[in-house]
This record gives sequence, structure tokens and C-alpha cells, in this order.
Amino acid sequence: MSKMIRKQIYIEPEQEALLKRLSREQGLTEAELIRSGIVRLSSRSNVIRDITFWEEEKRFIRSLMKKGALKGKRRWKREDLYER
Repeated sequence: MSKMIRKQIYIEPEQEALLKRLSREQGLTEAELIRSGIVRLSSRSNVIRDITFWEEEKRFIRSLMKKGALKGKRRWKREDLYER
């Protein structure tokens, strides 16, 4: 699995509404739509990607979510998730 890097962006309210609508209509996350837009703008936009892995990953994540939250308190802080 490739390493993901967290980014924060600012968008106009109209862009947010459009992003949410597209997300609902296409059944994709907002992040997936943003990543897709970046790829389309790049010179590599003609590369066909196999999304089979991501579909399997989504099924796995959904199965974990169905199990519910783990009991107990978390022992890490948000900052621990970032490389130093």
C-alpha cells in the first residue's frame, strides 16, 4: 500500500457543495475525487489504474467498522502519526 500524506486545503463554499454532490453521486470519497482530479491534470492522466486493491481495502475497512469501536482508551496522540 502506498504511503498517504495528509493535506489541508481551502476551497470556496460552492466548491465544497459541488465536491459533496459529486461524492454522493459517484459513490467516492471526497479525497478520492480530489486525488483523481490531480491525476487528470498531470501528464500521467492517460495511465489506466487498477482500483481492485482499493475496492478490497474498502471492504476490509467496512468489515472492521461493523465490529464497532474497541473498548478502552487510545494511547497515542495525533502528532504520533507523523514522521519527525
